[in-house]
Amino acid sequence: MPSVPPPKRHPYNQWSPDARALDLVGDKWTLLIIRDLAAGPRRFVELQRVLPGISTEQLRSRLNRMVADGLLTRQRYREVPPRVDYELTERARDVLPVVAELATWGYAWAWSPPRPGEAVDIGAILRASSGHAAPRSGRTGTAELVVSTRGRADRHYTMQLSRDAMTIEERPAPDADVRVSGSESDWVEAFSPSASRSGLIIEGDASVADAVLDLCGAPAAAESSDASAVA
Repeated sequence: MPSVPPPKRHPYNQWSPDARALDLVGDKWTLLIIRDLAAGPRRFVELQRVLPGISTEQLRSRLNRMVADGLLTRQRYREVPPRVDYELTERARDVLPVVAELATWGYAWAWSPPRPGEAVDIGAILRASSGHAAPRSGRTGTAELVVSTRGRADRHYTMQLSRDAMTIEERPAPDADVRVSGSESDWVEAFSPSASRSGLIIEGDASVADAVLDLCGAPAAAESSDASAVA
């Protein structure tokens, strides 16, 4: 059994495994930080970018606590300016399936199109899904998902389906089995309640694309069969 972190300042004070778990991950932002480190280490400023609602002090305090709780490691590099990377420990990686199931619950009970003023980050949806177990079909393979936003560089996400789980890396994958691309608005449509994938362009093995997208969001709507596909 791994070492037990020191008690929090405001614990639930209940000898119950769920209460103990919430002592570690029940604070605001903790699960989202775990989600946003699912693809690998990030610097402080990168976490600020993907978590636009958190203040600098909140983020610094939360990261320090997560390091103390054994959820993150902090790596300092001798560079100018100084660079510090944060990375998930095995203890935190074991929480990723919980994050994925929470996202599934959110689709069922709390989902809607983006609200006014709500930050849109397709990568957050993909990272939240990376802890899912592999599809029941047993389909394996690699998909490169590309999100294009006007005035910004394209964002590339590599989703790897193994027989155990789906993982994510934020990088291009030129040798992927399938490439799925679209504008940010196309991706919003694909992950909104309508689940319309008609704006996405699929190049390669469509069965891998379907398996990955089904794990990442709500099941495709009937009209999604009209999505552009290139063999």
